[in-house]
Amino acid sequence: MNAVPLSSRLRAGLLVLPMALFLAVFFVWPLWTMTTVAVRDDAMAGALPRTIAVIDAWDGNAPPSPEIQTAFMTDLRETDNSTLGPAVRRLNSAVSGFRTLMGKTQREAREMDPTAPVDMVAIDSRWGEPAFWAAIQTAASPYTDRNLLAAVDLTRNDAGEIVRAPPGSSANGLIIWRTFSIAGIITLACVAIGLPYAMLAASVTGWKRTVLLLAVLLPLWTSLLVRTAAWFILLQDQGLINRFLIDIGLISSPLPLIFNRAGVIIAMTHVLLPFMVLPIFSVVNAIPKNLMPAAASMGATPLRAFWRVLLPLSLPGVLAGSLLVFMVAIGYYITPALVGGPNDQMISSIIAFYALQTANWGMAGALGIILLAVTTVLYIVYNRLSRAGSPVGA
Repeated sequence: MNAVPLSSRLRAGLLVLPMALFLAVFFVWPLWTMTTVAVRDDAMAGALPRTIAVIDAWDGNAPPSPEIQTAFMTDLRETDNSTLGPAVRRLNSAVSGFRTLMGKTQREAREMDPTAPVDMVAIDSRWGEPAFWAAIQTAASPYTDRNLLAAVDLTRNDAGEIVRAPPGSSANGLIIWRTFSIAGIITLACVAIGLPYAMLAASVTGWKRTVLLLAVLLPLWTSLLVRTAAWFILLQDQGLINRFLIDIGLISSPLPLIFNRAGVIIAMTHVLLPFMVLPIFSVVNAIPKNLMPAAASMGATPLRAFWRVLLPLSLPGVLAGSLLVFMVAIGYYITPALVGGPNDQMISSIIAFYALQTANWGMAGALGIILLAVTTVLYIVYNRLSRAGSPVGA
């Protein structure tokens, strides 16, 4: 076999270089950054470098050696508040009361003679408790699983064991469960609407099929924000839906369709319905059209023929569409934020809250990793189903 010339390999490499750079800048780099901020915390190293260098020598008995105490007071004396703030927040999340203790100790450190002997317990009796020094020793490592554990309502106790977080201290687990439940309901709603619609589109030909498919594809050509804003208008108490139901006498007062779970499900089902219809249509359209007449000729009723012939053959499309809808739904942000209430916000809203309002990039990254892991697993399953292209069990 002749070797490929070096010039040809270089030309081929140059052709794929733009795509490789695009993937590296817009996919690999953001994912790496998200993972890094979730498991890495350099706040302690920047605020207390001398303490971090000697705290490993502490054996866990209180109080630490004079060398450790002197290094700690020197760090507090020379570190500015902007650098110390992130370190204090991390320590305070580990042991309650660190914020006030560090503020008091820093004032004492700046007022005392640098050459005088240090007695931390004399400054505050809490420095005689091993828990405060243990928190500093634990936080000395630049890597931490604190954010990943907190993302699923877990924490570490004083012994370093992973335990459930105290009740009421975190709602991340509840929000993750809410996200999956809402995405599951929307997936079922899309199946209930999309399956018969796709079968109808596959059963007709000509302009009728074109119209049915355009009705599905048209929302994909419209901005997500515009579609959500339209539902915001339609679902109001004086919107078209409530006005129509009142005018025909079906209801006497407006239904609560907005700023609640119902509004989120209705709007997201409409937005995600094409992701269900198109996979099912592609599978159903490939099913031979003579199978249903053949089943009828053997005495099967239309319902039995559908249940025993058409539905099993369309299951790959249903499963692929369900996974696709579920994957997209768990990451939605705009629709729940506009038409949902406080109890309908999903994990993407909490990620935005941590990133934009509290600047807690570690927690935002940890929740993003959970979302990425679930989406990746679902994508692998979807990819296998879409490549298989055959009925389950065939």
